[in-house]
Amino acid sequence: MAYEVLGSEYLGHRQPIVLIGGMSSLRGDWERLATSLAHGRPVLVFDHRGMGDSTFSTPAKDDDITIESLARDIVFLVDALQWKEVSVCGFSMGGVIAQQILFLPYHPQNPSPLPFRVTHVLLTGTFSSGLRDKPFRLPINTSPSATRRSHEEKRELTRPILEASFDPQWLTNPVNAQRLDWWLDRMTSGRPMHTILMQLRALNSFNFSGLHNKIPQDIQFLVIHGELDQLVPFHRAQDILRRIPWAKPVEIGGLPGQVENLAFGHQWFEYFDIQVWRDVVETFLSHGGTIARL
Repeated sequence: MAYEVLGSEYLGHRQPIVLIGGMSSLRGDWERLATSLAHGRPVLVFDHRGMGDSTFSTPAKDDDITIESLARDIVFLVDALQWKEVSVCGFSMGGVIAQQILFLPYHPQNPSPLPFRVTHVLLTGTFSSGLRDKPFRLPINTSPSATRRSHEEKRELTRPILEASFDPQWLTNPVNAQRLDWWLDRMTSGRPMHTILMQLRALNSFNFSGLHNKIPQDIQFLVIHGELDQLVPFHRAQDILRRIPWAKPVEIGGLPGQVENLAFGHQWFEYFDIQVWRDVVETFLSHGGTIARL
């Protein structure tokens, strides 16, 4: 597994946070948020198995990729780093994986106590129950092709799913043009379709039935979900809050730890000034909620 620890100078002084990316993601996609958080704590970013600089375990690249196997990869990595207490932020598929990590001790066939304690979990742009009635689909043509594509062709191939990660107003705002171009360039390499399709199958086949009520209630949860999310509908956040009744939605307001509104798309940390999101994360990790009004 390819990984980086940003803010490593805070190891032993501040609790690390593990950022778990979504389907097709690479560790560098977290750059905007991870760099900001690393000014005050260790931040772990990594590439999922078979993505970016992380390899498969076999030359045939035929690993069985499931939500469970991806969760166990992360447990192995955190344990190898010898961290005993962490916070977790899971985005999209990463939020499903974050929940799976918490359920490993209650696995029906292979229960596995975690070798570290999870204190805080941020579930962002994600869901808590399967989509078998309406499978998750990628808004791109996933047909394999032997054609060698140019860089510009790759940019255009990935444009539909990238644009679905935002909303029309964000996309047409000239202020965001440079950032959109940055994302288009990032999406053209290190993301093999073979692996993405296996992740997609995993995302459409997990089953968390009866597990959420086993989560220890001393683990704090924050749910971040934009009303303009075109990939994971906003009502999925309400489902999480029903299944984890002590979880809190991100609050709206002008205080540190709050956001001005929920008018943001799937790629949540690309909206607002990054200091807003750093305050949301740090306030949650430090206090479990918004700083009290004076």
